[in-house]
Amino acid sequence: MAFGAVVTAAVMDLLDSTIAQVAAPTIRRELGGSYAVIEWVTAAYALAMAVGLLTGGRLGDIFGRRRMLLTGMAGFVLASAACAAAQNAAELIGARAVQGLLGAVMLPQVFGLIRDMFEAHEMGKAFGVYGPVMGLSAMLGPIASGGLISLNVLGTGWRAIFAVNVPVGLAALVLGAWALPAGGPGRVRRARLDLPGAALAAVAMFGLVFPLAQGRSLGWPAWAFVMMAGAVLALAGFGWYQVRRQRAGRDPLVEPSIFRHRPYTAGIVFSVVFTGSLGGIVMIFNVFLQNGLGFTPWHSAVTTAPWAAGAFVGSAIGGITMTRLGRRVLHAGLVVETAGLLGIYATLRGAGPAISTVDLLAPMVIGGIGMGMVFVPLFDIVMAGVRPREMGSASGVLQTVNSLGMSLGIAGIGAIFFALIGGHGQHVPLYLHAAEWTALATTALLAGSFAVGFGLPRKARS
Repeated sequence: MAFGAVVTAAVMDLLDSTIAQVAAPTIRRELGGSYAVIEWVTAAYALAMAVGLLTGGRLGDIFGRRRMLLTGMAGFVLASAACAAAQNAAELIGARAVQGLLGAVMLPQVFGLIRDMFEAHEMGKAFGVYGPVMGLSAMLGPIASGGLISLNVLGTGWRAIFAVNVPVGLAALVLGAWALPAGGPGRVRRARLDLPGAALAAVAMFGLVFPLAQGRSLGWPAWAFVMMAGAVLALAGFGWYQVRRQRAGRDPLVEPSIFRHRPYTAGIVFSVVFTGSLGGIVMIFNVFLQNGLGFTPWHSAVTTAPWAAGAFVGSAIGGITMTRLGRRVLHAGLVVETAGLLGIYATLRGAGPAISTVDLLAPMVIGGIGMGMVFVPLFDIVMAGVRPREMGSASGVLQTVNSLGMSLGIAGIGAIFFALIGGHGQHVPLYLHAAEWTALATTALLAGSFAVGFGLPRKARS
């Protein structure tokens, strides 16, 4: 029962990181605003998650994982209700950011609680259930989004994708409060939260993503470039402050020693580039299908579902082969995903405005398989050279850069796509041209990931 409550928390977070991508074009049509609204509906959640994850893990250590999971889950339910009730784009984006912050309090407790609840010999069985459930959730997220919007339950339309968290979250809260082991504060009971460090990290991440998402619609003003340069300085300041804080004998937000492992540092760069490609292509294709080709949200969800189904298959392949192949499974997955994206490009070029769901089926499945082959083994391979005492900090940074990469990908690739369509409404040739170049830009990111991948540890932790 306790395991069920913990898994539900992780499923809610995963669904809400993907479910809005199908709904974003419909949300913009109803609430108004520029194309940046489409990007921010997803990016606000991922960015807030990235900002909060470093702090969320530490809160579990200080105040106890059970308490922080239940607190985060209660806030997540309230934020979901606020998303469903939003009356304009600004309210929705603000509620999505709050939802992401509370997800960042909730999510880091999941792995720790699983480790606390199960003996060492039971871990394999626990994660043997956890992994497929996460894969299935990723596959069903877009389909559930399109289905809920099309069903228009009680006239709620897109609001249902957020409202559904309320009954599910309340049930998980009751179950968790009853079944989760009480436990006290974690191993770092006397630690103090590094609030200045958290603030510096938040400024750096926001400064990177905001100008990318808003700059195009505002004509790339000078302040956008100044803001990005300032974000780089803030990031450098964060690193300097963490080293100084550690030397002063105080607990840093991030253990600086993790960056002395060159394979781990390469893994961080790999994760940013790879998750950036993932976030951008999924969001853009939903916009292309709905705004460009006139697909309904349900039709769009069914069209992109083969990508998620392929990812489910690829995750099984990656999980089975990662111990034997190590980082080679990541390279193989990148090659397969690139083949799928090039297949999508060729299909768009060949079919033109008459393109159908059937035309995209094969390349979508192939691309999804490649993505799943990378996504599942990535965590174990990147963490292979990290010492046990650094594990908590290293895993927190890795989860954070995954969310940051997702935000940067949505903003960066979105900037390319929306610049190419130029705000010309449903002008199909322009949308096709933009989608083709987006597929090629994503392929270039994957090529960059392939090169960085040679710096990763050769074997997974297991």
